[in-house]
Amino acid sequence: MSRTVLAAALLACLPAAAAAQQRPLVTEDPETIGAGRVLLEAGLDYGRGVEYPVSGLTGQLLRVPLVGISVGISSIAELQFDGGFYNRLTITDRNPAAPLASLVTATGDSTSSVEDLVVATKVRVLAETGHRPALGLRFATRLPNASNESGIGLDTTDFTGSLLVAKTVRSVRTVFNGGFGILGDPVVGNRQSDVITYGMSLARALTQAAEIVGEVNGRWETREDEPTRPDNTRSAVRLGARYTVGGWRGDAAVLVGLTSRDPGIGFAAGFTYVFSAFRIP
Repeated sequence: MSRTVLAAALLACLPAAAAAQQRPLVTEDPETIGAGRVLLEAGLDYGRGVEYPVSGLTGQLLRVPLVGISVGISSIAELQFDGGFYNRLTITDRNPAAPLASLVTATGDSTSSVEDLVVATKVRVLAETGHRPALGLRFATRLPNASNESGIGLDTTDFTGSLLVAKTVRSVRTVFNGGFGILGDPVVGNRQSDVITYGMSLARALTQAAEIVGEVNGRWETREDEPTRPDNTRSAVRLGARYTVGGWRGDAAVLVGLTSRDPGIGFAAGFTYVFSAFRIP
């Protein structure tokens, strides 16, 4: 009983916006950061054995810095902007028979480009109570900023919609995402890919400041008999930790891919800062 009371007290002392901070996880929490608040995050990740089956490139991928900005436009809604300035792929293999291999202009042992920008809206539909989980919705559009000439981008626009569910029991927060994605086809312009997206994460508070976290997150191609894009099915596991001091939080994680298209192994690290920026009238 004493441990249960202590865990509840520690969770009550955490910053109000802590539940909405995502890094180093990808699975989205339905809690928002709050009206008039801004969340800034930055970091990097590195993966070995990353495949780009459309361009035919395989190699080690470094993405730095990855930048995210979330703006609380009300007590239940926020706008999110996520992208990056520099992706560098050290090429270890090429497949000249890949669909868009002929468009790749990189002739050396490396290529680079920017990260695609993702613009999203997240809305908390129901707040969490003692007997009910929090529910939310998130709609996101990925814009084609990375070029297919680099071999890293696809020059397609993708849309996803997800249902977000979360519940805290004692010192453990469980989050589930489930939804769909409509992905543009870079090879045939009049086709699209329909995928199912999913994610489940766990975050356990060890102290008032420290957490250990883990997730499985990915997407599944619904047309396995005739997939429109060879990289549609993806899945990965992340295991890591977070440490919060005031409005700052540092994070680090290890990434393990579950499909041949995902990195064999990788890592991520970064930080998050949340602050009050303006007042909502």
